Amino acid sequence: MTSAIRHVTIDSTDAYHLAAFWSQVLGQPVHEDDKPGDEEALIEGAGLLFVTVAEPKTVKNRVHVDLRPQDRTRDEEVERLLALGATLVDDRRSADGTGWVVLADPEGNEFCVERSTAERTG
Repeated sequence: MTSAIRHVTIDSTDAYHLAAFWSQVLGQPVHEDDKPGDEEALIEGAGLLFVTVAEPKTVKNRVHVDLRPQDRTRDEEVERLLALGATLVDDRRSADGTGWVVLADPEGNEFCVERSTAERTG
């Protein structure tokens, strides 16, 4: 017998606000039952559950997500995410086009943006 991951749960100071940011990042809707001010907000299609907690983030993430753009380049995706409210944490892009970019969501949770599949095979 094995287990399956139902959700990856992310603590936040405002569950709905952070879910709305990730909804735009991933192009997946926040669950229709979730509303601003709710203690929990779910992006079901991505398996991400955001829960409101009293404590703010204080240390580096122990788990983070790596994003691979589907219909644009890594650099175009980084610019889009910055416009949505992400912040630049670390730029690991190399002169030869390899590498990745570390960003943080509006609550400081780090995530990486890798090259698209087309950039990896082109």
